[in-house]
Amino acid sequence: MTGARRQPESLRSVWARRAISVPLYGGLAAVSVLGAPVWLLAALAVDAARGQLARRPRTRALTVFGLYLVCEVLGLVVAAVVWGATLGGRIGGAVRYRDANAALQWGWSSALFHGARVIFGWNIEVEGLELVDGGPLILLVRHSSVADTVLTAALVGNPNRLRLRYVLKRELLWDPCLDVVGRRLPNAFIDRAADRKEAELQAIAELARGLDVGSAALIYPEGTRFSEGKLAQRVAGLRERGSAELLAIAETFGAVLPPRPRGVLALLDAGEGADVVLVEHSGFEGAATLADFWAGALVGRTIRVRLRRIEAAAIPPDGREWWLYERWAEMDRWVLESKDG
Repeated sequence: MTGARRQPESLRSVWARRAISVPLYGGLAAVSVLGAPVWLLAALAVDAARGQLARRPRTRALTVFGLYLVCEVLGLVVAAVVWGATLGGRIGGAVRYRDANAALQWGWSSALFHGARVIFGWNIEVEGLELVDGGPLILLVRHSSVADTVLTAALVGNPNRLRLRYVLKRELLWDPCLDVVGRRLPNAFIDRAADRKEAELQAIAELARGLDVGSAALIYPEGTRFSEGKLAQRVAGLRERGSAELLAIAETFGAVLPPRPRGVLALLDAGEGADVVLVEHSGFEGAATLADFWAGALVGRTIRVRLRRIEAAAIPPDGREWWLYERWAEMDRWVLESKDG
């Protein structure tokens, strides 16, 4: 697969969205950069008034938001240059065009994650990075916070120069860089409310076809960020469906959500021969919302990441929902033991 696997969407819909998102992000970036002296002083004053000048949570949060906006604008500029220099892949070929956009994705995600790392003062500990030095891989990633969305790219994919193929919610197309660059690459933007679930699963399965030593498909099996309320809802749903074996496992969870298996199974079926890597992390707990982000929940955190690789031959052909829940139970125990206070 050399190009993006796009779900049907009219050009009119695409450009109607971009006519809103691109000027909006550009305007916010301009205000952020030009108004930096004002909002930095204001944020510092608020932090001081609340006795939090040493931690500066609001000042740091606004700085990271400004970094994000600048990364968006620079990403769009580079994306335009890449398209102009190659005429959308017509000059140099589709593979070089894909690789140029993959390099842009590497740079964007690294700048955003490592910039936030410096601003928030994170300490990063990674275990098992040597296990992901080559594909084909299917990455199953824990999702607990607004901050962990670029963690796998920055700490796992980019150092190993893996071209990641993402399963993402369709709402993220309102992020201009994801809309423009993400649609040039093999990603699946899924409508979670779609009536045609089989079509969405087929789009996910396509990501696992043609994986090679330099590529990996990535999915967040939980489907959304963790909260105790969502955990209770998922457990109740399993109880209503009479899924006794899965329910018994899910009732032990304290830090993760019961995974939704259909997308994972679609990847496993289509990616025959691909190993699975579990991307487990702790340290982002308590930062699931923008309000948490604003209040300083991410300041000074120790972020721990554990990678576990499971060979394709070790994944059972039957009972894979139970197998997935067991792996998530192991992840849950590790998170509870290792998360930063």
